This record gives sequence, C-alpha cells and structure tokens, in this order.
Amino acid sequence: MYKLDLPIDRKEAAAIERRKNQEEQRKSRIFNAKTRQIGIDEQALEQQAKDRKQMELMEKRRDEAFAADAVRNDMIGQLLEKRQNHDTRELNKAMNEFRMLHQQPDSRREFDLYDPDYLKKDKPARVSDQDPRCGIASLQKFEGEDLNSKARKKYQAEQTREWAEQQMREKEQAEKNQKAADRLYELKMRELDQRSMDLADAEAQCRRAIDTATSDYNKALQREQEAKDALKKQQDLDDNATEVANHIYGDFLTENPAVAKSAFGPNRVIPDRWKGMSPEQLEEIRRTQELQRKEAMRKKEEESRLDEEHQRIAKAHARAGMLMEREKERREEAIRKQLASENRVLSSQQKAHVEYLDKEVYTNRPTAGYFMQFNTTTR
Repeated sequence: MYKLDLPIDRKEAAAIERRKNQEEQRKSRIFNAKTRQIGIDEQALEQQAKDRKQMELMEKRRDEAFAADAVRNDMIGQLLEKRQNHDTRELNKAMNEFRMLHQQPDSRREFDLYDPDYLKKDKPARVSDQDPRCGIASLQKFEGEDLNSKARKKYQAEQTREWAEQQMREKEQAEKNQKAADRLYELKMRELDQRSMDLADAEAQCRRAIDTATSDYNKALQREQEAKDALKKQQDLDDNATEVANHIYGDFLTENPAVAKSAFGPNRVIPDRWKGMSPEQLEEIRRTQELQRKEAMRKKEEESRLDEEHQRIAKAHARAGMLMEREKERREEAIRKQLASENRVLSSQQKAHVEYLDKEVYTNRPTAGYFMQFNTTTR
C-alpha cells in the first residue's frame, strides 16, 4: 500500500511557494496592459546609472594614468634631448681636433696648385735623359739632343766599324762555301750521269728478255686456244645431234599422256605437259553434267514446294492473329465496362460517407469555454 502519512519536506514546500509567488508577480506584470505598454523598469534604470558612473570613474582613472604617463615621457624626452646635445658637442669637438691634426692644407692632394713655395720647391724641366716627367708632349727632349751625345757618337762609330768587318768576313766565308758547294755539285752530277747510263743499259736488257718471254707465252696461248676451239666445236655438233634425236623421239611430239600426270594426286595434271582430255574423259564429264542438271531441277521443284507451304502457314498464322486480336479487344471492352460499374459504386459509397461525416460526426462546434482556456499562465 502507498504511504500517505509521510512528512512534508519544508524546503521543497518553501521552494514551491516561492515559485508560486514569482509566478503571480510575473502574471501581474505581464497581464497588466498599462504596465506592459507604458511602464518603466526602475531597477534597470538604476543599474544603468550605476554602470554609467562606474564607466565615468574608469575613464577618469584612465585619463589620470595617461597624464602621468605623458609627464614621464616628457621628462624622458628632455633627458634624451640633453644627452643628444651633449653628444653633438663632443662629436663636433672631436671632428675639429681631427681636422687640426690630420687634415692640414699641405696634406691635400691638390695642395701643389696653390702652394706659396711652389717655385722654390720646383725642379728643372729636364734632369736627365731618362727623366720620367719628360713625356711625349713635354717638348724637352728631341732626337740627337741627349746629354751624352759625344760618347754615344763614338760608340756608334765603333759599332759601325765592327759591323763592316763582320760583313767582310761573312762575305769571304760565303764565297768559300759557294765554291765548295759547286765542286760537290759537279761531282754529284757526274756520278748521277754514270748511274743513269748503267740503269739504261740494264733496262734495255731486261726489256729484251721480257719481250722474248711474252712472245713465247703468246704462242703457247694461241696453240691452247686452237685446241679448245676444236674441242668445243665437236661438242656442239654432238649436242645438236642429241637434241634433234630427243625432240623427234620425245614425249612432247609423241604426245604421251603419262608425262602430264602430277605427283600431287591422280586427278591433277601438269599444265605445261597436258595435251587435252581423252574421249572417255569427255564422255564422263558430259554424263556428270547431265546428272547435275537433273539434281538442280529437283532442288528447284523442292524449293518451290517449300515456298508454297511457307505461304500457306503464314496465311494461317495471320488469320489466327486476327482472331486473337478481336478476342483481346472484346475482353478489354468487358474489363472497361466492369471498371466503370465499380467506379460508380465507389463514387456513391464515397458520397454517402462524406454526407455521414458532415451530418453525424462533425457536429461538435467550439464554444467560448474552449477559447478561455488559453493565455492563463506565463509559460
């Protein structure tokens, strides 16, 4: 059995009561048209004002922080500016000292252009013959105007005398060499002439020996060729006689039918040896042709009989098809009539069912109490 005497949970009861009160308060707010349409939410407004004050306080604190940060940045900027000015002064001071020590006017590359002591320091235009300052366009040194011209001329005279003596010695030596060469050339020519004469005699003797040997060889060849010609002539005569005999007594002229038989079968012949068929063979061919003609006529009559039979069967099939088509049409007409009858019955039944629903079933109309049950809670 169910226990109905259980104690009520106070916390649960309190929670239920609290929810009921909240629901009633919610109903009073929601179902009150005046409050719902033109009323205000004081709590929301108070919360908005509180939030705005808090935001203003935060903005003020942020502005103060920004101001303090700006002051600190200004102080840092002033310190940096002082340091930069000090560094600039020190740099300028060091630069001036460097210029005083390492960038004097006399150390410049173009100082010689405006040196006040230029004439005192200047050298003569030409110090020696190998002065590097005297170039092509200096116009300070010409041919024959060197400083040691006397010594140069003396050296040139000695050099000319030595060259002349050397040329004389070379000329004498050349004449001696030419005479020796001429003598050697003459001796060589004599030797060559003697050798040419000896070679000519040897060549003449050799040519005479070759001519003699060639003549003997040609005579031997002539005799051999004459013997060969005689032998060949005799062989040709014998071959011609044999060929004539073969033609006269051969199978070709005698028309021997045995030579036309082929080795590939008894019914095959060699075309170039076959002289035609015998009368017996021709008679056999005519008899075979007659049998073939009769067989062809029989086949033709058989084909015509089969065609007539096929036409008769086709006509019978056509008549049967027409009868079947008519039977099919009659059955379809009966089915259509039956379907129309069934559709009329179903239509009347459907109409009666609709009238029954409208008159007997759907007769309950909603009243005012049905509509009053809506909008009774806030959920």
